[in-house]
Amino acid sequence: MISWLAYDSQHKVIWLIQRGAKADPIIAVDIQGHVLHSFGKGLFRTPHSIRLGPNGNVWTVDAGNSGIIEFSPRGKELRHFHLSEPTKSPDDNFLGATDIAFAPNGRILISDGYSNARVLEYTDHGRPITEWGAAGSGSGQFHLPHAIIVDRSNVVYVADRENGRIEKFDLAGHYLGEIDGLGRVYSLALGEHGTLWATMSPLNVPPGSPGWVVKMERGSGKILGYVPVTDTPALHCLEVVNGNQLMTDVDNEVLWFK
Repeated sequence: MISWLAYDSQHKVIWLIQRGAKADPIIAVDIQGHVLHSFGKGLFRTPHSIRLGPNGNVWTVDAGNSGIIEFSPRGKELRHFHLSEPTKSPDDNFLGATDIAFAPNGRILISDGYSNARVLEYTDHGRPITEWGAAGSGSGQFHLPHAIIVDRSNVVYVADRENGRIEKFDLAGHYLGEIDGLGRVYSLALGEHGTLWATMSPLNVPPGSPGWVVKMERGSGKILGYVPVTDTPALHCLEVVNGNQLMTDVDNEVLWFK
C-alpha cells in the first residue's frame, strides 16, 4: 500500500513510502514508473509519510513508533530519532507522528496526530525545541493533525483531518485562521500563485473512501476547482509537479493529473 509520495524535480525521481512485506518501505522510481532502487527494510513499524528536505535528503515519518529517519538519496541512514513523550494510541498500529515540514534555519515541524493533537518543532539534529496545539475543535486545536507544510511566507498549514479543516499558524504556533467546511483532509501541497491543494473525502464515510483533489486560495480559502476520485483506497497523499501537475495515490497506484 502506497502511503505517501514526494517528487524530486531536479532528478525527476518519485519517492514512495509503502506498507507491505513484499517490497522495501522506500522506493525510488522514475517518471515512467521504473524502480531505480529501494531501501529501509526492518526500520519501520507503520510507514506514513515521506518528504524531501532542503538539501535533497529523504525524510520519513513512522506513525507506528513516532520515528523520524533522514536518509541520503542512496539510502544511507543519516539521522534517526523519536518524538518526545509519545502517547500510546488505542490503535496499536499508530503511535503518533504523521508528517514533517521544513522551516527556516534548519528547523523542522512535525504533526503528531494519532495519539496526540500537537505540532512539534525540532532542530534538524533531532533536538526538541517546542510544541503547540491541544485536542479539540476550537481555534488552534486539533483532531488528528495529518499533514503539515510551510509556504515561502512562513505560514504553516496543518490538515486537521477529523475536524474537516485546514488551520494556519505562524512559525511560533500562533493561530492565523482556518479554511473550514471541508471534508476529512488527508494531505496538503503548495501550488503556484498562492494556491493550496488538498485531498479529502466526506467526514461521514470511512477513511480512504472516494473524495476529491481540491484547489484553493491560500489566503481566502476560496475553492478554485476540484477533481473527483472514485476509486478506493485513495487520496492519502498528494504532490504537485512542475507547478501544475498532480500525483496522488489511488488503489495502491500513483495517479497523475495534468
